[in-house]
Amino acid sequence: MHRRNLIAGLLAAGLALAPAASAWAQAATPAPLPEADRALLARIEGYLDGLTTLRARFTQANADGSEDHGVLWLARPGHARIEYAPPTDILVVADGTWLIYYDAELDQVSHVPLGTGPFRFLLEDDVKLSGEVAVTSLEVGAGLVRVTLVDRERADEGRVTLVFDAEPLSLRQWQVLDAQGFLTTVTLDDQVAGESYPRRMFYFPDSARKRDFREGEHE
Repeated sequence: MHRRNLIAGLLAAGLALAPAASAWAQAATPAPLPEADRALLARIEGYLDGLTTLRARFTQANADGSEDHGVLWLARPGHARIEYAPPTDILVVADGTWLIYYDAELDQVSHVPLGTGPFRFLLEDDVKLSGEVAVTSLEVGAGLVRVTLVDRERADEGRVTLVFDAEPLSLRQWQVLDAQGFLTTVTLDDQVAGESYPRRMFYFPDSARKRDFREGEHE
């Protein structure tokens, strides 16, 4: 069940994590970054701010060695839709207020407040890699940029590493290391930005509680 909760945990830190990472709390107040690193972070913020919509296929590598696949849509601010491909019957919808997690196999719906957790900034109107979110590591090399983040208020819940292609700057991957030490990696492919999506994609009415909830193609 850990892998099924990953995306929900990623967007809203909804996982029930053990308090096993107290050292991360100390990392939530890192030393000031050099000027060049601050400039790079400002560039990343600008890129994410300009990412109004995004559609991509994803591969999720789970801590147990298994993989899941699917399609995600982002419509910033506040909206996302994540469909897992069969045989995983999972849908996650961010409707601007809630992160709604639907397990079609169990016919079970869960709601988590959207504005919590270290990954919430991606859906905010104004992306800031500072303030409530702390950058604990910034690495550049092999054509990639890796930014590791924790929530200053909940640093013991885990950390998120965003991986970008350096030129042109684009989001390639994110990695979640939870407080139990489980690492899960989500890699994006076939990205398309700037599309328009119907608003119904980002809401979850009761009528959506059925097995054929998928909108996208899942090979």
